[in-house]
Amino acid sequence: MDDAANISVKDQVSEDEWKARCDLAALYRLVRMHRWDDLFFTHISMRVPGPDEHFLINPFGLLFEDVTASNMVKVDIEGNVLPPSRYGINPAGYTIHSAIHEARPDVKVVMHLHTDAGVAVAAQKRGLLPISQLAMNVMKDVVYHDYEGIAIDHSEKERLVADLGENNLMILRNHGTLTTGDHPFSCYLRMYLLERACAVQTRAQGAGAELIEWDGAMQERVFKQGEEGVTNELFLEIAWAAMLDRVRRESPGFDA
Repeated sequence: MDDAANISVKDQVSEDEWKARCDLAALYRLVRMHRWDDLFFTHISMRVPGPDEHFLINPFGLLFEDVTASNMVKVDIEGNVLPPSRYGINPAGYTIHSAIHEARPDVKVVMHLHTDAGVAVAAQKRGLLPISQLAMNVMKDVVYHDYEGIAIDHSEKERLVADLGENNLMILRNHGTLTTGDHPFSCYLRMYLLERACAVQTRAQGAGAELIEWDGAMQERVFKQGEEGVTNELFLEIAWAAMLDRVRRESPGFDA
């Protein structure tokens, strides 16, 4: 990463926006640490606190380990890149994230990935199966969106948000996974559970044994038990602080 990419914008933005930038950069570093990144072709966004409908997203072309609070790109709902930035954004990322942020004011963070396990499950007709506790923690909140090609056609926005509805997790068929949250950790935790569930499913299927699937009553029970974690404000703050500490140790420089 060149020197120009290291110029801090901390003194040029509000305290709330700077915190959002640091949190978002940490999420990118966590994705890289999990090996969930796909060069720079996936994306995470975060709403900028305040009355304007602005959100932050990664600079297109930078690897996730080079993403920092300062080089995040701020855009409005119409896709205009707002200063300070020397970068552009992924057009498909804009389509997906602007659609959700505009339609869902309750959503602060949106994460979209293309992992091997996530795409493998997205390619299956039945999608996510209730064969693990990981899956049942989230699957009552999982919806599906049919594949329409690379997401650069803005007419897809309407169908995307209609399919998402009030849910917080989505499997984009033949494409990947997506989660939302009103806090960085709630979005991250949902993706962590979904991605691990997909990995377990593909591994179990590969073993060739007959799989045990649980019924709707058990799915509902486990989902309600797990949902308590992503709605408890104290837990979210404690857990996110722990994640930030991990990122500082293993991928320093994100908050520059």
